[in-house]
Amino acid sequence: MKRAATREVRAGTAIIGNGHPFVIQSMCATKTQDIDATVEQARMLHEAGAGLVRVAVDSAKDVEALGEVAARVPGANLVVDLQENYRLVTRVAPHVVKVRYNPGHLYHHEKDKPVRDKVAFIAETAAANECALRVGVNCGSVDPEMDAKFAGADEPGLAGVTAMVESAVEHCAMLDELGFTRYVVSLKDSDPAKVVAANERFAAQRPDVPLHLGVTEAGMLPDGAIKTRVAFEQLISQGIGDTLRVSLTLPFAEKWREVEVGQQILDDIESGRFRSVPSVLPDGLNIISCPSCSRVENEAFVDLAFRVRDMTEYAKEHDVTIAVMGCRVNGPGETDDADLGLWCAPTFVNLKRGEEPLGAFGYDEVLERLKVELDTIIEEKRAAAGTAGN
Repeated sequence: MKRAATREVRAGTAIIGNGHPFVIQSMCATKTQDIDATVEQARMLHEAGAGLVRVAVDSAKDVEALGEVAARVPGANLVVDLQENYRLVTRVAPHVVKVRYNPGHLYHHEKDKPVRDKVAFIAETAAANECALRVGVNCGSVDPEMDAKFAGADEPGLAGVTAMVESAVEHCAMLDELGFTRYVVSLKDSDPAKVVAANERFAAQRPDVPLHLGVTEAGMLPDGAIKTRVAFEQLISQGIGDTLRVSLTLPFAEKWREVEVGQQILDDIESGRFRSVPSVLPDGLNIISCPSCSRVENEAFVDLAFRVRDMTEYAKEHDVTIAVMGCRVNGPGETDDADLGLWCAPTFVNLKRGEEPLGAFGYDEVLERLKVELDTIIEEKRAAAGTAGN
């Protein structure tokens, strides 16, 4: 899997960035003051594979409970979000390995104090307690001044992305000037398109900073996982991202599924199984296929994907993308960006060249037509290359 060369950030026993394996995060959904329940859930998430486990702290009693939770699950690498009270960092930092603050929230607290002073207070406390920081920018809670400054700067459908990115860049500069580099950044929204655009832009400006990926308020399964997966596919396939969380609406006892889904998405990307067609792919033949799920209308889809891979082995040196999708939900649209697309119906396979439908074929006959189209594309590319060289 392609990885960006970001710097290394340690958060307890978790190592983020610099090519290290993705760190999957999750969050306890319990009331922190219910210590037994929080300990049980933190342990459950940790044992499921979460490298970092976030705990909610909103009051003095939560802080007291946090200390006991941390003592009872020492290996869970606990994280706390400061929410609106940045001064809470002095009380939580001794108990956690990482603290997240939202630049937009800093604006609303102690408005007469310069933001840089607030950031310095957080950074100094984090350094004294050997904590990492996350600069967590959310599209819905950007600093109002930054939001106003960049109003209208984005194309339709991406409103707020520039303000979000510029806020993150500004806070990175503040932390760098303070000599604190043990931080990561997240740029989140509930719209996967905004998540992709924001992270791409930030990574282009600050390729050294590790990125935490996530789609906020993704919702329930399966749609929440699909929405998150599409954003992650577009980013991780470019080498963008070092740690992630899949934010799902789940019963308390099933919060471990966030970790499971996150790992499944990573495994699928590593294996070339996608629900969308990544905008950046390596050179050579790329065969992408969606993970099999309950929406697949014919289990023959899985066998077909393997047969496509085997049949096209001869074309592996050519820059051609073939998408094999298993259902009518993803198939029609997600194959548009591929050179050749197959989306599988219950009794036939729809074959497309880009957005152009080529017809419906039986599962046993589609490979023959696919090969004809693949050979045609290869010849066209050769002819175009020859013309360009003359």
